[in-house]
Amino acid sequence: MSYALQTLWHERQRYASGVLAVTFSAVLIALQCGLLLGLFKITSIPVDNTTADLWVGSQEVPSVDLGKPIPEAYLARVAGMPGVTSVESYIAHFANFTKPAGGTELCYLLGFNTDFGSAGAATVLSREQLDLLTMPDAVIVDESDMTRRLGVKVGDKAKINGKEVRVVGTVKGLKSLAAPWVLCSEHTARHLLGFLMPADHITYLLVRCESRGRAKEVATELQAQYGTEMGAYTSEDFSLRSREYWLYRTKAGIAIGYAALLGLVVGLVITAQTLYSATAANAREFAILLALGVPRWRISVMVLAQSFWVGVIGIALAFPTCHALKYGAKQLGADVDLRWEVLLGTAIVTISMALVSGVGALRSVRQIEPMTLLR
Repeated sequence: MSYALQTLWHERQRYASGVLAVTFSAVLIALQCGLLLGLFKITSIPVDNTTADLWVGSQEVPSVDLGKPIPEAYLARVAGMPGVTSVESYIAHFANFTKPAGGTELCYLLGFNTDFGSAGAATVLSREQLDLLTMPDAVIVDESDMTRRLGVKVGDKAKINGKEVRVVGTVKGLKSLAAPWVLCSEHTARHLLGFLMPADHITYLLVRCESRGRAKEVATELQAQYGTEMGAYTSEDFSLRSREYWLYRTKAGIAIGYAALLGLVVGLVITAQTLYSATAANAREFAILLALGVPRWRISVMVLAQSFWVGVIGIALAFPTCHALKYGAKQLGADVDLRWEVLLGTAIVTISMALVSGVGALRSVRQIEPMTLLR
């Protein structure tokens, strides 16, 4: 290993293109996967920004924004389950937002209990903002949707489903993928939705349990008893369910996957060619080693060791680059989710690619014979 590193250092100009190819490939793979995860985190924002352990809604809800109304009477069923500590009603429904200057925009109303610390209150809301939402027809939106999509500022009046509302504040971190999220109290949501939300109906029941483990058990028990009337999902499962639905529906994963695959192929081809050329260029030195009795397999191991270190060095250069690009993307409003699973997967794939390239370079090792020293 040390000899392989010394060779890489002394002949760094020869191996530079391979290292850069590996770096490029790793950066592209990590960023594409991070962008994909960051993009679809947006679809589960209502779930991820509440403190509920369990979501109860209609049967087989594919995504949090596609729930159908259920009778509020289901609350008694859920509250009577052992291990349940609290149950709150939650309204989530599409609505038409009419801008003050004219024009409409589809929005998604989120109506919840405005008590501080309630399960349905978005975690980004302060106590003061929750107090403001107790006023009739008061709403709060994310600052990223204020001007560009909704055309409002704090204090402006607009209309939702033809009924006047006032924007009393903004939050940061609830950027939407499709329709902007509009936060309000449950009372305001009912007033704005009117006949769209039948009387004594809600969209979800938000449940807190004694523990996360008990929440899974309650979900299983509710599905077993009332599976033909309602669906019960832990927060983690419902969040993942929402992301997967939009991932497969929009086909964005396929497009981003192709881009990542392209980076992998480009890196593989360039790295393989670089290693093959470098190995062929060292043919005389390898022939001397063979003439001195060094087994051919040891030379092959050294070539693979060089391939491994090319991959490691490429990863070492790629990860800081990824974090720098992530910071730049954040300034532009894009979320790149470079969680450790993404980085680990990128490292494994990239080093495997470098080793495959090294196996290709072994062709030149098999062609080396000590007789070449006499030519």
